[in-house]
Amino acid sequence: MVKPVYSAGVVHVPAPPEQVFALMTDWSRHQEWMFMTTARRVGESGLEAYTGKWPFGFLDTMTITHWEPPSLVRVTHTGRVVRGRGAFRVRAERGGSRVLWAEELELPFGVVGRAVWPLVRPFADAFARHSLHRLGRLLPPA
Repeated sequence: MVKPVYSAGVVHVPAPPEQVFALMTDWSRHQEWMFMTTARRVGESGLEAYTGKWPFGFLDTMTITHWEPPSLVRVTHTGRVVRGRGAFRVRAERGGSRVLWAEELELPFGVVGRAVWPLVRPFADAFARHSLHRLGRLLPPA
């Protein structure tokens, strides 16, 4: 088994958990807050997200494995490039919500992927935080 790596972003969003979760899981609106990413529901529990600008990007296929509105959604990444698990968690806190986006991933490209991960991780974490801040700006304050 390949040892997974972790990436996460946590931000405060000044909106109630119900509104945050509803927007996060409105897959058709992902391009509004998730940098260079479009997403769509496929069937009962499938998702497809494309990150990048064609032809430079990748398709991330996922299966929703846990659905607990308005606080938690978990997915399993099943694509060629992205494999592993991910989660969005939303919790009420003073003045809004605490929003966590976490990923536990199996890196592509074997030894090379693992060697460059320490250089890539700060960008992956910043990508998550930046996207979550953009999400927060789309919602009315609590």
